[in-house]
Amino acid sequence: MTIDQLIATNFTVITLAFYFSFILIEAFSIRFLKARGELNARDNLTCIFMGLMSSVANGAAAFISVGAMYWAMQFQIVSLPVTITTVVLCFIANDLRFYVHHRLAHRVRWPWAMHVVHHSSQHYNYSVALRQAWTKHFSGMLLLYVPLVIIGFDPAVILFVALVNSSYQFLLHTETIGKLPRWFEFIFNTPSHHRVHHANNPQYLDANYGGTLIIWDRMFGTFAEEDLEDRPVYGLVKNLETFNPIKIAFHEYWGILQDQLQKGLTIKDRVLYLLAPPGWSHDGSRLTSEDIKREYYEARAEASSSSALAPAGD
Repeated sequence: MTIDQLIATNFTVITLAFYFSFILIEAFSIRFLKARGELNARDNLTCIFMGLMSSVANGAAAFISVGAMYWAMQFQIVSLPVTITTVVLCFIANDLRFYVHHRLAHRVRWPWAMHVVHHSSQHYNYSVALRQAWTKHFSGMLLLYVPLVIIGFDPAVILFVALVNSSYQFLLHTETIGKLPRWFEFIFNTPSHHRVHHANNPQYLDANYGGTLIIWDRMFGTFAEEDLEDRPVYGLVKNLETFNPIKIAFHEYWGILQDQLQKGLTIKDRVLYLLAPPGWSHDGSRLTSEDIKREYYEARAEASSSSALAPAGD
């Protein structure tokens, strides 16, 4: 075993130990310390299995995205040295890259077919953080790393800050931590903000895409505050109701294929079944998240109007 392989192996062991330690601590806190949260053994095991298989599948295919990054080095505008300053700048730039990646993954059906795996649990705990897709390097979304290389960041630094970012995001997947100090909640993504992101409540859809920083959502109009009087309900708009990992991993790809095989579609329809928001249909028979939110707010406005016009009681 080479030194590089030994380092990679040890790093993997340390990362897994980090993840599973927090899963056990959270489970102990919920079970014995009555901390807020819910555990479901079957769902937890499914999430862990999905995560382990994701590591294997995405690790085997990582050469696609990593290779593209190193290939792009020949087009670098400038080669930035590796210093504390450039690492911090790379972290911030990568966090913005993640926001763009994450928002596209919710608004474009093809990458959503990959990302939907992570949102398919109806529970919310640290094990859900491991519930990851097996097709990340085939979605094309990781090519968003390439611009970071072209502006001058070393691929090794980009991969390092991306790992730090994903480790931070792991810590967001819990109900045991309430709201944090206001200054922290204003700048950083927190469990409260990310609970909103995993909710299927209409008012919480398409919100809080940030990775480590929540400032991108505040800047680009996608931020939503967690309402303690209206707690998030987790899962998809239409839940899968299955623990079968194959169905979880590939159900949306199957849905795309079924839509593509419909008769009488135009070329535009077929393209939109890949690139339009999830829920789009050529005949308007389905609802996108925007449709669901609009109907929700229209119903609220109508209810409020009716209440205002109702005669007062005795």
